[in-house]
Amino acid sequence: MSIDTLTGRFVALTLLFVALAEVFVLVPSLSSFRIDYLQTRLEKAQIASLSLLATDEDETIAAELESELLANAGVYNVVLRRNDVRQLVLSSPLPGPIAETFDLRETSLVMGGVDALRQLTDRDDEVIRVIGAPVNQAGQLIEITLPTGPLRRALLDYGLQVLIGSAVLVGLTAALLFLAAQRLILKPIRRVVSHMASYAAAPEDTRSIIRPDARIAELREAEAALASMQTTLTHSLKQKERLAGLGQAVAKIAHDLRNILTTTQIFADRLEDSDDPAVRRAAPKLVNSISRAVNLCETTLAFGKAEEPAPTLSRFALRGLVDEITEAELLLSESSGNGRLVDFVTDISPNLVIRGDQEQLHRVLSNLLRNARQAIEASGRPGTIEIAASETEQDWIILVGDTGPGLPKKARDYLFQPFTGGTRKGGTGLGLAIAADLIRGHGGRLELLRSDESGTEFRLVLPRGALIENILPE
Repeated sequence: MSIDTLTGRFVALTLLFVALAEVFVLVPSLSSFRIDYLQTRLEKAQIASLSLLATDEDETIAAELESELLANAGVYNVVLRRNDVRQLVLSSPLPGPIAETFDLRETSLVMGGVDALRQLTDRDDEVIRVIGAPVNQAGQLIEITLPTGPLRRALLDYGLQVLIGSAVLVGLTAALLFLAAQRLILKPIRRVVSHMASYAAAPEDTRSIIRPDARIAELREAEAALASMQTTLTHSLKQKERLAGLGQAVAKIAHDLRNILTTTQIFADRLEDSDDPAVRRAAPKLVNSISRAVNLCETTLAFGKAEEPAPTLSRFALRGLVDEITEAELLLSESSGNGRLVDFVTDISPNLVIRGDQEQLHRVLSNLLRNARQAIEASGRPGTIEIAASETEQDWIILVGDTGPGLPKKARDYLFQPFTGGTRKGGTGLGLAIAADLIRGHGGRLELLRSDESGTEFRLVLPRGALIENILPE
């Protein structure tokens, strides 16, 4: 068991904290033992004194008997105070001066602990005086003198016993905590790690997604979060696979469609020589539309390879581009069979010139205006689409707003994600995703400002700085 593991650190901290607790227990225990030791010496000395007092006053006891009584009591001298008279009952020569006096009638547990530690660490054998109250009211006071050597040895023996017992307790506690940690914490953690490893080996297999069932609340929350992440990731991987397959199919279709449109463009060019004036007027618009369709096929092929071309920058009047798009949308609105429900309002100065890829911005604005028109037509109520533009020292700003019914919540949550942010029923959600990608290619951003029952408004920001101008030269 290494200290670098969770179990090792858990057990080490447990041992440390239990050992600290035992230290706090040891000191009061030593204090109590010391007081009991001295109290026992007082009681034995009192018994020896009463034995002596029980003899006749005229009788004297032998020196051997007095020495034996003092040895059994473990003291040098015994003094009793009875009837306000202080009497030396038993005595023997002292080996040295009295070093200190302790009155057990006034000793607290804290002071007793300090005295016990001091006597435990003092290696000198000294003589101390101990004062206490006699038991069974056999006098007013009893006073004894005794050596500190036996007291120190008794304290050492008692402390060693306490430490051995504490060590056994600490070991048993650590073992129980280790087993509990292994079963309650580490086993569920290893289960989570095992699920993560198996999921990493086959993230598309839904059977490898963890099912939260831990009994510990925190681990259960972690398992639930992991399960949610795995479910989302598996769904995303499957969606990426479907998108990859669909991209290949779209690339093949775009390739063939480009060839067809190229041929159509050749025939459309000949319409400009028609004798019909209406055909000659419509021919340039038809050629432009076919050219854009061919360009769209080519860029779709690049998008299918995740190689959207960098914008080819040029300066152009924004008003002309917007008028061209609105004119096309009006024709589509009038040919829908429901009558004209949409009015376009353009608030753009004819002198406003911006720098960008005209074809890519045409795709972006066409997508936004078409989505707005279709939303209004789907509601069956007349509405207005407004296109406005302005410029600052740093950016060109284009606003596209409508008075339609607003976007549903799902569309707002996944607005710029392909195949998830569709704004209308039957839509794929690719339009806004591609539009946002094209704007990012210009170094700008496409934002949804608002969407509610009063309508929807998008903001398109194109930077004017040197960074965007250095993408490609004109």
